[in-house]
Amino acid sequence: MSPQSLKFVFTVMFALCALATAVAQAPSYGPTISLENAKKAAAQAIAEARKNNWTMAVAVVDPNGTLIYYEKMDNTQNGSADVSISKARSAARFKRPTKAFQDALAAGGSGLRILGIEGAVPVEGGIPLTIDGKIVGAIGLSGGSSEQDGQCAKAGVDSLNPPAPK
Repeated sequence: MSPQSLKFVFTVMFALCALATAVAQAPSYGPTISLENAKKAAAQAIAEARKNNWTMAVAVVDPNGTLIYYEKMDNTQNGSADVSISKARSAARFKRPTKAFQDALAAGGSGLRILGIEGAVPVEGGIPLTIDGKIVGAIGLSGGSSEQDGQCAKAGVDSLNPPAPK
């Protein structure tokens, strides 16, 4: 076997092992997020944006990626409306934050395969929402930098699952 073929085989085996590990560790889906909890997560995300003088659009979807709640702050760019929904949908359907796709893409090499996965949004700002360890939906934000979007999304996530005291 040529060195190139051997390298390819090992790369594929590594990628499959990594994927299997990620799938085994991903939480399972739970019941659909309630409208009350969707509004609670969105409100906290918007509060984080306001605190920092950012304008954002926020979307909360169920585990299937169906829109449950949406809000756009005044003066938020219009394109952020669709982007926030896409980020939330991606996080729900793939059971992972969109930052995982962003990081894989930034790493290059085999991470470029992200570009071929329909619905995978490789921009930070979408995070699954969990209750009792089950994915009940996801939140997506858009309007600032990807780091700002991620910070606001995390605030929404934390409203449903406050971090443990230190």
